[in-house]
Amino acid sequence: MSATHEVFNQAPPLTGFSTADDPALLEALRRDGAGWGEAEVRALGARAGSPEVQEWARLAEAYPPVLRTHDRYGHRVDEVDFHPAWHHLMAEAVGSGQHAAPWAEARPGAHLVRAAKFYAWAQAEPGHGCPISMTYAAVPALRAQPALAAAYEPLLASLTYDFGPRPPLDKRGLIAGMSMTEKQGGSDVRANTTTAEPAGDGSYVITGHKWFTSAPMSDVFLVLARTGQGLTCFLMPRVLPDGTRNAMRLQRLKDKLGNRSNASAEIEYERAVAWPVGEPGRGVRTIVEMVNMTRLDCVIGSAAGMRAGLRQALHHTAHRRAFGAELIDQPLMRNVLADLAVESEAATVLAMRLAAALDRSEAGDAQESALRRLGLAAGKYWVCKRGSTHAAEALECLGGNGYVEESGMPRLYREAPLLSIWEGSGNVAALDVLRVLEREPAALNAYFAEVGLAAGADRRLDEAVARLRDLLGSLGDHRRAQQAARRVAEQITLVLQGSLLVRHSTPAVADAFCASRLGGDWGQAFGTLPAGTDFGPVLDRARLKDEL
Repeated sequence: MSATHEVFNQAPPLTGFSTADDPALLEALRRDGAGWGEAEVRALGARAGSPEVQEWARLAEAYPPVLRTHDRYGHRVDEVDFHPAWHHLMAEAVGSGQHAAPWAEARPGAHLVRAAKFYAWAQAEPGHGCPISMTYAAVPALRAQPALAAAYEPLLASLTYDFGPRPPLDKRGLIAGMSMTEKQGGSDVRANTTTAEPAGDGSYVITGHKWFTSAPMSDVFLVLARTGQGLTCFLMPRVLPDGTRNAMRLQRLKDKLGNRSNASAEIEYERAVAWPVGEPGRGVRTIVEMVNMTRLDCVIGSAAGMRAGLRQALHHTAHRRAFGAELIDQPLMRNVLADLAVESEAATVLAMRLAAALDRSEAGDAQESALRRLGLAAGKYWVCKRGSTHAAEALECLGGNGYVEESGMPRLYREAPLLSIWEGSGNVAALDVLRVLEREPAALNAYFAEVGLAAGADRRLDEAVARLRDLLGSLGDHRRAQQAARRVAEQITLVLQGSLLVRHSTPAVADAFCASRLGGDWGQAFGTLPAGTDFGPVLDRARLKDEL
């Protein structure tokens, strides 16, 4: 071979690692009563970083789903074909209980363990996390109709992935989706025009369209449709009890920026059969239970994406030399990497705290429920918004190597904006923060009680808490408050992240966060942490243990 083709100064493949090799993640489990699940999380993290699963992830996106509207004889079938890698990923996600296990075991910390698993597994391939998340979220919404919940919940919580078009109650396990968005409304579901008429036997027939329904091969869907009483939530099976296909017509699959392994469809309902869930006319309220759960997964997924990007950046820079030294040892790159690490840990610690709040809320803790409501709305806005910026900077750490598909970084970059858009894009999430503040005073009290646990530990955090109180007190009329909604959501999140890091992370990480995000000694891009930041401990904490 010609000497010009010798390969040197390239990072070795990053494989055979564990996505659970993450101090912030494991410390959260131990801290909040979920240490019993650490071994399972570690095992799943090692599986996610294995060569086999990494290859599944590549194949699932390289060969995206394909729509088949008709069979060879002209019969309507409305099927989506997936690469086998998709089914392998789904089977392992379901088998590890990421889809609904906490609802089947009322064990303290069950939701936090599930969140940690979702975080670890999503770093392998995020697209299939969509149906996993929606199944998780469907259960509390379905409980608004106890008879339906009794029939379907055990199958939704089953650890068996049973793919294929058969009557749901004849299967060994179910996957759930949701179908809300319409062409004319988007996030404004109250503008929906899909209608539901009673069939006389307790079921309804639904006619209309849905503009964006992810995972159309799910077994059952929660659907919003308009009755005489107003918008109502319905449970719609893909296959009817008698084995015939429900009248759900898949018109086309969306050609999306990212999330390409997952199918998302435009659907027309032609008198499709469904059963009501919750009170007639209260469908939005019913399905909000589902939205709140999937919003939590948006925060977890964004944190997972940040961790995955950071890992790639650390690995590459530790093995790549430029201008006489490894990149990771060069002062400016250390600033960039440390900044990315701080952002990643702040996202992770917040995501796990919100999952812990869900556990306590389910156990009847009203203060934790209130904290979760505000923290989730604000965190959904800020953490998901930061995901795209973080992915771009992590990709740039690899230079041109990060810009090619083989690196995996473009997939990460394309995926990041989805989580900011899904379940309400930036403005929707920020305005939801205002609604919580206006309607639930207990939420703000719970929030300040939480951040107050770090009072006196860091001057910059204390000053940020005082500024936040001033900001909230100056919002004025409704229009002025709306104009400030993004700033409010951002500051609520940053202060909460600062409090969590001061209490639970290492001094170097907490100091870097407070100095930059709260103290204002920071630029407009990553890599602008202030002079005097102790990069070494920050990077040591973030790196995989076998690379230390």
